Amino acid sequence: MIRKVLLVDDDTAVRDALAQTLELGDLQALTFGSFVAAKDLICAEFDGVILSDIRMPGRDGFHLLDYARQQDAELPVILLTGEGDIPMAVRAMGQGAFDFLEKPCAGEDLLRVLDRALTTRALVLENRRLKQQLESGDPAARLLFGLSPQAEALRARVRSVAPTGAEVLVTGPPGSGISKVAEVVHLMSPAGQGAFLKRPASAMTPEDIARLDEDAAGGSVFLDDVSALPTPAQYALLDLLEVGSGPRVIAGTTADLGVLADNGRFNADLFYRLDVMRVRIPSLAERREDIPVIFRHYVAQAAEQAGIDPPDVSPEHLAALMAQDWPGNARSLMSAAMRFVLGMPEDVGQAAELGLAEQMAQVERSLLIAALGRQNGRAAAAAQALKLPRKTFYDKLARYGIRPEDYRR
Repeated sequence: MIRKVLLVDDDTAVRDALAQTLELGDLQALTFGSFVAAKDLICAEFDGVILSDIRMPGRDGFHLLDYARQQDAELPVILLTGEGDIPMAVRAMGQGAFDFLEKPCAGEDLLRVLDRALTTRALVLENRRLKQQLESGDPAARLLFGLSPQAEALRARVRSVAPTGAEVLVTGPPGSGISKVAEVVHLMSPAGQGAFLKRPASAMTPEDIARLDEDAAGGSVFLDDVSALPTPAQYALLDLLEVGSGPRVIAGTTADLGVLADNGRFNADLFYRLDVMRVRIPSLAERREDIPVIFRHYVAQAAEQAGIDPPDVSPEHLAALMAQDWPGNARSLMSAAMRFVLGMPEDVGQAAELGLAEQMAQVERSLLIAALGRQNGRAAAAAQALKLPRKTFYDKLARYGIRPEDYRR
């Protein structure tokens, strides 16, 4: 993500020096000589922060601060002045400035304040996106979290499969949320107003299968871990599906039913009957950039259950979470959030065993994959988005064994 700073100062030399400091800190400086010139970019959608001088001809930094707060009260504004005094600082903070700094300001101090402001801004915008999803009438947006290309592809697949009314096979690694995806398919389907029955496949008998039509009452039936469905029940389910007048069946599995069918360990006819529409859930390791979003959701959920305010999650903690592979996927991330909320010591698992270089490598790999996903597997476009020379980008792909063609949709 590009970290933007809208820089406003009427002194060209000072403005250029500040812009150079920002660029050395890997920040993008959007420079303007006055509030009027910068005004069009100051809005609730601006995904950066504002750094402005106070003393400027015409409309000064306090005018800018007032306008910014009218557009978005949570947009951080940092004010600078070479003539600072205590009353001016008090006024700036009282009017809602994020911080107040005197010129000349040491580069490291300025970057530290900007980093804090940018982190705050990113959290605000992320929380707004999540709130919009939760308030949306689209169950896929409301219940299936994530901002990555993989998460969006999952939601798109559910939206296309759900209205068909056909049988659906939901696959994914353990703990990835197969039951939740099945519920969203139900909610978005023609049977969405009916019941949503969850049944453990391993406990189903032929008699249970025969009662599904009556029990579901025009709704859907989710068979959890369908690979464990006993053989007699498999034949009963196949008969029910062949009749075609029963409830919609959504089957979930972490196993490869095709392999089981080839080996004679699952009814091949039933496999093909269930595998009309397939939805695959990616693992967390495939979409590490979604981990912060999902973890914060679980933290808020756990805090509500515990009757306490959700604790802040530091960027360092999120980076450690992103460095892990999470073989238990969303289920284990949920447990980690509960422990975090309760203040229990966290076993950081693999992240604790890895050095900084290994952790950074994992994060870098996830960012490369995310860029390729956003650019539909177009390596040149992904390299440009990451501001990397093409040779450097391809060298990194080779180092991590990443193939651009794997991320074309």
